[in-house]
Amino acid sequence: MANNNIGSKRLVVGAHYGLRDWLAQRATAVVMALYTIILLVCFFTSTNFSYQGWAALFSHQWFRIATFVTLMALFFHAWIGVRDALMDYVKPVAVRLVLQVATILWLVGCAGYAAQILWRI
Repeated sequence: MANNNIGSKRLVVGAHYGLRDWLAQRATAVVMALYTIILLVCFFTSTNFSYQGWAALFSHQWFRIATFVTLMALFFHAWIGVRDALMDYVKPVAVRLVLQVATILWLVGCAGYAAQILWRI
């Protein structure tokens, strides 16, 4: 009798990240799209396109929080993409680990710098 790997007795292997990562990237993309719409509405309804106009826009706490949440979504979106690319194309585990840690450190640094910029205005 032949080995039949089709159906309910099929051997499933792998990390099973696919659906979770796909949903996370779609959710972060929705957050970024909503922020883009908010930013476009603010841009098209504003008449003051100077530094003072942008500073006034970012002086609202809700806008700073929305910007920071969007940046966190962007960083998480980037992390998923970079991690998946590294898992697919970098086969030596040590090299992949170093690149993943470097990516995490870079993204955490970007998040800290973004917070510093947003709350310095």
